[in-house]
Amino acid sequence: MNPRAIGLLTLITLGEATIGVFVKLTGGAIPVQTLTFYAMGFAAVFLVLARAAVERRWPRFPRGNVRDTAVIGVLIAAQGAAFNFAMSLVPIANAVIFWSIAPFFVFIFSALFLREPARRSYILIFAVALAGVVMARPFSGGYALGNVVALSTGAIYAAMVTYLRHEGKTETGSDIAWSMLVAALVLSPSLFVAGPGEVTASTTYGSGGPEVPVLLWAAGLGVVSTGVPYFGIAIVLKSISANVYALVDIIVSPVVASLLGFLVFSEVPGEGMVYGGALLLGAGFWLTREMSRDSGNRAVHPCQCATPSVSG
Repeated sequence: MNPRAIGLLTLITLGEATIGVFVKLTGGAIPVQTLTFYAMGFAAVFLVLARAAVERRWPRFPRGNVRDTAVIGVLIAAQGAAFNFAMSLVPIANAVIFWSIAPFFVFIFSALFLREPARRSYILIFAVALAGVVMARPFSGGYALGNVVALSTGAIYAAMVTYLRHEGKTETGSDIAWSMLVAALVLSPSLFVAGPGEVTASTTYGSGGPEVPVLLWAAGLGVVSTGVPYFGIAIVLKSISANVYALVDIIVSPVVASLLGFLVFSEVPGEGMVYGGALLLGAGFWLTREMSRDSGNRAVHPCQCATPSVSG
């Protein structure tokens, strides 16, 4: 792996890992669904400008791929809204670890809707993952709702991957900017339902820390946590395979996010979460590796639908 690819992987992983940090730094000044709307809007603007800078022309409207672009946009909106909601309810480690059950939903949906036969090893790995979930005790500690929402995020992602594979489609680097715009439009009613939030307010991190405009955290969630990873993956997958990226990301991103939760907010996951999460992440890595062997370059990560090199 060349140094440029390593650098991009590092940037992507760090960007994805900051989602919970930016959500929590808003301090509840902006309703979480409205916050997600702002984030998708900032991400869409960033992706349009970034693609224009790289391609030296404005991204073209995907006239031949409107339905798929719209469906992916709706699923991105649902996933982002659910994940950010989970982040507002539970420690970062809980959200990212339970989200990591996503590859198992891909396995289930592929068997149900794509009629893909399940190998015996898949069943064994699935049993290990379930043991990890049970050990992590998702219904204890007063975090039941947030943990369940985090688990549901994995199902939404799996639906997106299954849809793309069923349709035999991929989202190109330009199309994903339009899908992100669709996501923002889908979430725009939150401005009227939940309210715009205290967008002119400022929050203070720590005692005696500087006051930071809340809207800056929302922009960080959109650009750093969303726009940069989606844009970066399209570039890094020109140097490495989707399978290699997924195998790295499925372990590294949740670990980095959990570490940020500890460093920034002093969040310490419980013993059951640590051991159960380790089992779940290990099983996810194992399953992803097995499925990658069987299916070549099929997508196994939510962001990969944004890349032109991953086939459905």
